Amino acid sequence: MKVRLEVDCSPKEARAFLGLPDVTSLNDHLVLEMRKRVESNMALVSPDELMRNWMSFGGQATEQFRKLMTAAATGAQTFKSGG
Repeated sequence: MKVRLEVDCSPKEARAFLGLPDVTSLNDHLVLEMRKRVESNMALVSPDELMRNWMSFGGQATEQFRKLMTAAATGAQTFKSGG
């Protein structure tokens, strides 16, 4: 036996029918707050600012990244060979 039930209603109507709360105003507030935070921090993710931050570490960052990749490759090789 196969039963197919098709309900045509809006999300608002479905929430009301199921007794779920309407969180539209809370969602609008959260979206607005996130937008403010993203816009206020937008300068931090600009390519110029990112490069300036990365270059301030000098060769240390490059060396640390190389060590990280070497360790990951060594670990992957050891895992692959069953050790």
